[in-house]
Amino acid sequence: MRIGIGYDSHRLVEGRRLIIGGVDIPFEKGLLGHSDGDVLCHAIIDAIIGAMGEGDIGRHFPDTDEKWKGASSIMLLKYIVDIAKSKGFEIQWIDSIVIMERPKLAPFIDTMKEAISPAGISPSIINIKAKTNEGMGFIGKGEGIAAQAVCLLEKVAVADI
Repeated sequence: MRIGIGYDSHRLVEGRRLIIGGVDIPFEKGLLGHSDGDVLCHAIIDAIIGAMGEGDIGRHFPDTDEKWKGASSIMLLKYIVDIAKSKGFEIQWIDSIVIMERPKLAPFIDTMKEAISPAGISPSIINIKAKTNEGMGFIGKGEGIAAQAVCLLEKVAVADI
């Protein structure tokens, strides 16, 4: 068994869509990022990469690479899940937190789990929590959103080469 932790944060700006967990959430601002800025997917990606001991999200998807500009974070997540599988790892559990003041995420959590599933993560093995920052810091002031994730991987097979 291996455990990885992931974190991501992005600034809220006008003129961008707010995509969290692969779901387009109605809001007057969106997350600034090289890809679609999906903090939840990015934190999960970072947790999986960490559990594999493969660096961090920036190593795999540098913001200097035009190939990833505007990319769907679900696609990026699938890419990393496929790498984990090729190395003989199976995701056992993901626990995650999205930290933001508004909008409220509770109505979207089940939809997020379903949106993440095409990346190879069953809705039954992911937990998504939504928290506020009680008005404190950049999140509390509505300047950005952050997410954290923990991933439990199990080595199930040696990958064929």
